Amino acid sequence: MVQRTTRTEKLDLRLSRAAKQTLQAAATAERRSVSEFVLDSALSVAEERLADRRIFTLGAKSWDAFIAALDAPPRRHARLERLFREPSVFDVKSES
Repeated sequence: MVQRTTRTEKLDLRLSRAAKQTLQAAATAERRSVSEFVLDSALSVAEERLADRRIFTLGAKSWDAFIAALDAPPRRHARLERLFREPSVFDVKSES
């Protein structure tokens, strides 16, 4: 059984008559509503576009360098240490 989720958001778009007819024809061919067809198609493409931002592969040499960088102790940065010693605009100031 297909689980349905409540749809509370709306997305409007402008398109040409030819584009609308193409979408309607494709939806009809799949025996689905235009909304279902467009939503499923758009989500599928969106997931493909985002996949390379979540998963990446490295060769053995690059992987070893990546792991070594993660395992290495943090480097000291004098300017960063000085910055953290200075008072911040977010520090609570005592009122005199």
